[in-house]
Parts: sequence; structure tokens; C-alpha cells
Amino acid sequence: MKKILCSLLALVLSFSAMADVAEERKEIKDMRQKILTRLYKEEPSVKGKIANAAGYATFSNIGIHLFLISTGNGSGIVKNNDTGKENYMKMFSAGVGIGLGIKDFSVVFVFHSEEALNAFIEDGWDFSGQADAAAKSGEKGGEGSTSGTAVEGVEIFQMTENGLALQATLQGTKYWMDDDLN
Repeated sequence: MKKILCSLLALVLSFSAMADVAEERKEIKDMRQKILTRLYKEEPSVKGKIANAAGYATFSNIGIHLFLISTGNGSGIVKNNDTGKENYMKMFSAGVGIGLGIKDFSVVFVFHSEEALNAFIEDGWDFSGQADAAAKSGEKGGEGSTSGTAVEGVEIFQMTENGLALQATLQGTKYWMDDDLN
């Protein structure tokens, strides 16, 4: 009887974990659609670039900068346009520089070559210099940024959702496969 109860409990827990994974995947896909809808509205030419690219990625991030240290984390999805394969990924960033603030922002990567797409999925590192200012809440406010990221075959678009930040940093960001969702 104990074995049957333990087996039933394990089965229930397994179904619960699968439901959580499915829900998290759905949230990331919904986030992707929201990010792309906004990007296409603000930069209509990007829609054609993404359609003709080897693939693209969307990430939603929260970044915090307190005086000399900055950090951020988030999640996203990479899609290979040729195969349709999707990879769920996580990201973490850390940096140094002057600044203060917190912001919720989105990033879209457009991979113009299969090599750039595969390198991102397999290696996932980005090291850049960045300066930006953002003061945004909902539809109100504005943002401006410049990035020193230069990756051959990749275009990067960043949009602030909400937050208040003024910073100049040298930042490293690691992107990696989400083992729980893939």
C-alpha cells in the first residue's frame, strides 16, 4: 500500500512539474510576442529583418545599478527561422561603472547568419560598454542608450519597459540554455 501511495504521489508531482514548465514556456512566448509587437511599432523595418534573418532572440531583463556595481537577470527564447527550433535561455549580467537605478527592459537580437545564431546559443557571452538614461513608467517617459557591443552578424535592439536609471558601465552578460525548459 505504501508503494502505491508513493507511486501516486510521485506521479502527481511529476504532472505538476510538467504543468509548471508548460506555463513558464507559455509566459516566455507571450513575452516574446509583446516585445516584438512593441518593436515593430517603434521600428517597422525590423519586422523584415527578423523574417529574413537566420534567427532571433527576445529577452526580458531586470537591471539594478547601485553606485559602482550593476547586475541584471532575465529569461528569453531564441528561434532558428530555418528549422523553427526554439531554445529557452536565461541570462545574468554584472558590471562596474558609475550609476544609480533600476529598470525593466527588453532586448531583441537579430542573427543575420547561422554562425552568429549558433555561437550565441552555444557560447552566449557578451561583453560591452554601455551608457544609458531611462525614466519610464508605462507609456510615460523616455529612454536613450548607446552600446559598445559589436558582434558580427548580429543587430541588437533594447527597449525600456519601466524604471529610472542613469549609468555608464562596463558589463559582461552570460546567456545560457535553460535546462528546465528545454
